[in-house]
Amino acid sequence: MPREKGAELTPLEIFLQSTHSELDQVRMEMKEIGLLVEQSQGEVDKLANRNASITATLHQLQAHFDTVPREDIKSAYEAAQDAQQRLFTMRGQLEKLQSDQAHLKRYADFVTRTLQLLEGGSAPVVSDQGLASPVVQIIEAQEEERRKLSRKVHDGPAQSLSNFILNAEIALRLMDTDPEKAREELKNLKSTATTTFSSVRDFIFELRPMMLDDLGLVPTVRRYIESYKERSGLDASLLITGKEQRVQSHLEVLVFRAVQELLANAREHAQATQVKAALDVDSTQVKVSVEDNGKGFDPEGAAFTGGQGRGLKTLKERIGLVGGTMEIASAAGKGTRVSLVVPT
Repeated sequence: MPREKGAELTPLEIFLQSTHSELDQVRMEMKEIGLLVEQSQGEVDKLANRNASITATLHQLQAHFDTVPREDIKSAYEAAQDAQQRLFTMRGQLEKLQSDQAHLKRYADFVTRTLQLLEGGSAPVVSDQGLASPVVQIIEAQEEERRKLSRKVHDGPAQSLSNFILNAEIALRLMDTDPEKAREELKNLKSTATTTFSSVRDFIFELRPMMLDDLGLVPTVRRYIESYKERSGLDASLLITGKEQRVQSHLEVLVFRAVQELLANAREHAQATQVKAALDVDSTQVKVSVEDNGKGFDPEGAAFTGGQGRGLKTLKERIGLVGGTMEIASAAGKGTRVSLVVPT
């Protein structure tokens, strides 16, 4: 039945209008991030080809090690390290964009299904562009994590081992002709091995800290803050109140990942120099707050549609799924404070 002229909109109609606007905004963001993913993928392909070319050059140098000047070997080795680092960084950026793209696709499909249900239609048939079945989502999520892990191992430990072999070969060949230089190469090899071991240990801790299962949430967050302070150089502190008691395993994982996300935002987006975290655990709930003195942002503004905003929105959805709440207090130039409560 047509609406009478001048009649007020019902709450449902207002909600539908705002939801349509939200869907249009999300679709526009999907187009923008799609272009960024395409550009980043092209850059990764170029860097991968460059890295492969430099690696082939290193193999050629190894085959003619006795006749190649030492300076040429050193230059090729430095070029290889630079190429690997650039490729590793660019792949990390691409993975972040792809993750944001996946979140937007899921959100757009959810909004579309909601609109069709509320407007009297049936839920749309899920296409290859929309939300897949739960089983497919689980499989895809597992494969995505494996892909990330594979790339990190390839770009990190695997490349480091390749460099170790080259350094060891250099030291071995110098042992008879120039023992002093051989000793210097071995010292460099030991230093590189120590650094790589530390990186691998940090990587394992980021991936899944074993102490989270063994000791629980509080000791793990305490250790993570210490590691974060060392790696980031930021003035980071942690205030622990309540009891150091265990809660359900999935809640410990959820809260720990939340702390990771919020600390990463402070380092990567906020340009902060100081971060204060607080953790309170009791028999009914877990409270977490992370506050920084960074540049801040408007949680309701357009600037919040970037990577940081989507990450926080996803985190808020996860907290909500277990009956928790999350609040964001921020303003331009005044830092950011994120507080969350998870019932146990």
